[in-house]
Amino acid sequence: MTEGTNGVDAGLGRGVLRPARAAGVVSLRRHEPATPAVARFVEFYWLVRWDRRGQEAHEQQVLSHPNVHLVLEAPRAHVYGVDRSLFVRRLEGAGHVLGVKFRPGFFRPFAEGPVAALADRVVPAADVFGPEVDRLNEAVLAADPAELDGPALVSRVDAFLLARLPAEPDPVAADVAAMVARIAEGAELRRVDQVAAEFGVSVRRLQRLFHEYVGASPKWVLRRARLHEAARRADEGGDVDWAGLAVGLGYADQAHFTRDFTAAVGVSPARYSADGGGTVTGREGSGEE
Repeated sequence: MTEGTNGVDAGLGRGVLRPARAAGVVSLRRHEPATPAVARFVEFYWLVRWDRRGQEAHEQQVLSHPNVHLVLEAPRAHVYGVDRSLFVRRLEGAGHVLGVKFRPGFFRPFAEGPVAALADRVVPAADVFGPEVDRLNEAVLAADPAELDGPALVSRVDAFLLARLPAEPDPVAADVAAMVARIAEGAELRRVDQVAAEFGVSVRRLQRLFHEYVGASPKWVLRRARLHEAARRADEGGDVDWAGLAVGLGYADQAHFTRDFTAAVGVSPARYSADGGGTVTGREGSGEE
């Protein structure tokens, strides 16, 4: 399913590592905001449910995107800044979580300062949205399954955010969101100076915008987009020509690509692929360990 599919099971999406394994543990449903004004700021709401009762806990790894999330969860709601490392969530017992995925750049009105101040941090949502968010969180946690899958809960979150939107839109946020989207879709963009040139800004200006609005540097966003593609290829299974993929992703050589992947995921591309069921072509060496 596509990310915009409303209220139905959706693919786990890029960044979720070993998605075939994860699909046996969690269910994910996505909902678009019902209010156009909120949709300008929010990509979608995501609802994750799991039931591990009588089973071992599951640790899910995610290579995060350059987005800030408001997460309604037990025991209290939190704001998750851009996680530049490997995000790991331990799932045990049974439960559900409702998240708000803000568009890159569009969390800036809710932050007290540059969004980069939230990078790699998890803060109580009440510190950002006030104590009313705790009441919203209680309602989400107490919701029955029928309400979770219906429009009532989406409307309630919509109303909560709508009351807190800025009076005037920030055109810079839209520009920054377009930059991030271009990086994600533009396989030919390899360097920060190329992104800056395409949008007619200096490298320094681009870096300042990402610090202020995104919470991660343009270099990190470029690298993370490449690693998302690499993980996707590995998770598809089949033969993976890592040397060819490294070149296709814009790396100078396989060793550089392998260092980036290993630093982000914790294992080499070859080992990750083998663990996920893929088959490796070429040498295991050449800088892969």
